[in-house]
Amino acid sequence: MKKKILILVILTLIAGSAGFYFSHSQRVLKIDGDAAVKQLLKIQFPDLNGTNQPISQWHGKILVINFWAPWCSPCVAEMSTLNKLSHEFQDKNVQFIGIGIDSATNILNFLKKVRVDYPLLVAGYIGIDLARTFGNTTSKLPFTAVIDISNNLHTKKIGQISEDELRAILNSLANAIDQAK
Repeated sequence: MKKKILILVILTLIAGSAGFYFSHSQRVLKIDGDAAVKQLLKIQFPDLNGTNQPISQWHGKILVINFWAPWCSPCVAEMSTLNKLSHEFQDKNVQFIGIGIDSATNILNFLKKVRVDYPLLVAGYIGIDLARTFGNTTSKLPFTAVIDISNNLHTKKIGQISEDELRAILNSLANAIDQAK
C-alpha cells in the first residue's frame, strides 16, 4: 500500500512539473522578437536609486539590452567590453541598458568592484521571463538583444558577446542610419 502511494505521489509530481514546463514554454514561444520589443517598450524597471525608468524613454535609438547578473561570471567578464562600447557608440544614437537579474543591493555591491557607466535597471528574476520572450529559451545569462531604431529585434545572443561581434553589429546599424539621412 505504501509503495502504491509513493508511486502515485511521484507520478503526480512528474505530471505537474511536465504540465508547468510545457504550458510555460509554449506561452513563451508564441511571442516573436518584434512583439517582445513592443512589450519591452511598455515596461519600466527601477534604477539603482529606486526610480522607475521606462524603457520607452530610449525609443528612437539603437538599443543594446543586456540581461545579466552579478553572480554570473560570463556576465561580469563582458561588462568591461559593454562599458567600452557604450562610450564608443554614445554619439551614434546607441543606448546600452543593463537589466539586472538580482536585487538592487547586490548590483550596487557589484558596482563597487566594476565600473559601468550605462543605465542598470533592476528586474530581479522577472528579467529571465522577459529574456525568454526575446528567444532565450535556455534562460542562460548573459543574454543580449540588439534592437534597431525601428524597434525591430536585430540580433540576439545567448552567452557572452565578443567586442568585435557587437562592434560589427552596431557599426552596421549606425551606418544604415547615416545612409538614410
